Amino acid sequence: MDTRRVQHFLKGKTILVTGTTGYLAKVLLEKILRIQPEIKKLYLLVRALNTELATRRLQNEVIQKDLFKVLRDKWGEDFDSLISEKLVAIAGDVSLENLGLKDENLNNEMLDEIDIIVNSAASTKFDERFDISMGVNTMGALHVLNFAKKCHRMEILVHISTAYVYGEAKDGEAILLEKPFQMGRSLKGALKLDIHAEMNLMEKKMDELRAKNASESTFKFAMKDYGIERAKLYGWPNTYVFTKAMGEMLVMHHKDDVPLTIIRPTMVTSTYKDPFPGWMEGLRTLDSIIVGYGQGKITCFPGHPKTIVDTIPADLVINCVITAIVAHSNKAPRNFIYHIGSSLRNPLKFSDVHNISYHTFLKTPCKNENGKPIVISKGTLLTNIAAFNSYMKIRYVLPLQVLNLVNKVSCQLFKDVYDVNNRKIKMVMRLAELYKPYIFSKVVFDDTNTENLRKVTKDHLPVEDVGLDFDPKSIDWTEYMMNAHIPGLLKYAIK
Repeated sequence: MDTRRVQHFLKGKTILVTGTTGYLAKVLLEKILRIQPEIKKLYLLVRALNTELATRRLQNEVIQKDLFKVLRDKWGEDFDSLISEKLVAIAGDVSLENLGLKDENLNNEMLDEIDIIVNSAASTKFDERFDISMGVNTMGALHVLNFAKKCHRMEILVHISTAYVYGEAKDGEAILLEKPFQMGRSLKGALKLDIHAEMNLMEKKMDELRAKNASESTFKFAMKDYGIERAKLYGWPNTYVFTKAMGEMLVMHHKDDVPLTIIRPTMVTSTYKDPFPGWMEGLRTLDSIIVGYGQGKITCFPGHPKTIVDTIPADLVINCVITAIVAHSNKAPRNFIYHIGSSLRNPLKFSDVHNISYHTFLKTPCKNENGKPIVISKGTLLTNIAAFNSYMKIRYVLPLQVLNLVNKVSCQLFKDVYDVNNRKIKMVMRLAELYKPYIFSKVVFDDTNTENLRKVTKDHLPVEDVGLDFDPKSIDWTEYMMNAHIPGLLKYAIK
C-alpha cells in the first residue's frame, strides 16, 4: 500500500453511506471530502419521506455543523458547489427491504455506480424500544448486505458495529478477541438464539399491546423493558449490544462473496485532531458523568478506580475505516474484524478520568445560571453498583421519603415536587444500571488485526501525508481530556 494508492484510491469512486445524520458518518463524510474532493459521488441515506426532506435534513443536521468549518474555509465560495456536485441525499430507511428506496430509476443508477458501502446506521440507545433497535441494528444490517449483493461494482462493504457485542466479561476472561459471531450463538450457556423466532416473539408482544389499546407511552416503555429482558435472557447487558450482535451474525452468515469488513469501536469520544480537536455531538456513556460532575449535579463518580475506560476519538475510528477500505477492496480478507480502542495499548483508568475532570473544572469551572463559577469537590469514587445504589438511597431517596412522611398533610405542591424528584432519582439509578458493564468493566479488547493494519500503514506510507493515523498510543490522555474532549463537550454537546 503506497502513498499514491491511499491518496488517490477514492478518486472517481462512488460511495453509499447509511446513518448519515449519525456522529461517525458525519466525521467520515467530512474526511472524505477533505482528503479527496475528486470523489465521484456520495450517496447519503437519510431517513425521510421524500428527497426534499432528506436534502433538508442533510443540510440542517450535517453540512451546517461546525465540523465542516475547516472544509468550508478551505473552499470558500466554492463550498456550496462542492456539496451540491458530490453529495446526493437519498430518502430511505435501512430497516426496510431494499433500504426503502422508491424511485426505480434512482435505484438502478445506484446499483450501477456504487463501489463502496459504509453502513454506519445504528440505534445507539442502550434501552431503545426493541422493535426500533431490531429494525435498524439487526435487520438493517441484513438489508444493507442484500443491497450490496446487487451492486454491480461492489468492492467492499464496511459494517460499523461495536466492540461490546461480546457483552460483559466472564469469570477469568480478561481479553476479548477480534473473532466473528457464529449464527445463533448465545452468551449464556447452551441457550440457542434464533433471530427469526425473536422477530416473531417481538411481533406477538406488539400485537398484545395493541390489543390492549396501550397508550403511546405505555407501548414505548413496555417495548424498552422487553428489549432489556430479551437481551439479558441470552447474556447481553442491554438492547443495543444484543441487536448489534445479531446484526453481525446475519451479515457474517449471509455475506457469500461480498468483501466484508467489520469495524468494532469501543466508546467513541470527541475528535482528537482531525479536522480539529474536541468536536462532539451528544453525551455518551462517560460524558454524562463528566458533565454532571462539572455542573455540580453529582458529587460521586460511579466506577472502580482501576477500571479501564476504553475510549477512542472519532477521527481515529474513521482513519481506521478508510485504511481498511483501501487495504481490503476487492478482497476477501482472512482477518476482517477490527477492534479500534485503547484498552490494550494505551489504557485510560477511571481514576484518571476522575482526577483529570477534577483538575479541569477546578482550572476552568462551569458557570451557573447567574454566571457564577460552580465550585466542585474532589468527589467520591464508588467502586461497584451496590455502593452507588446505597449512596443514592442515603443521599437522595431516604431524605425524600422522610420529607414525604413529615409533609403528608402538606399542600399538593410538595407532593408534585416529591414525585418529580423521585422520578429523576429512579432515572439516574436506571442509567447507572445500564452503564454498569462499561464503568465497572474488566474487559480489555484485543486489537491484533488492527495493529497489523497499522503496521502495514506505517511500513509502506508516511501517515502524516494522508492524515490516517489511528494508533491509540499517540494519545496523551491528560492533554486530550483537559484541552480537547471536556471543552468540546461543553461547547458542542451541551452548548
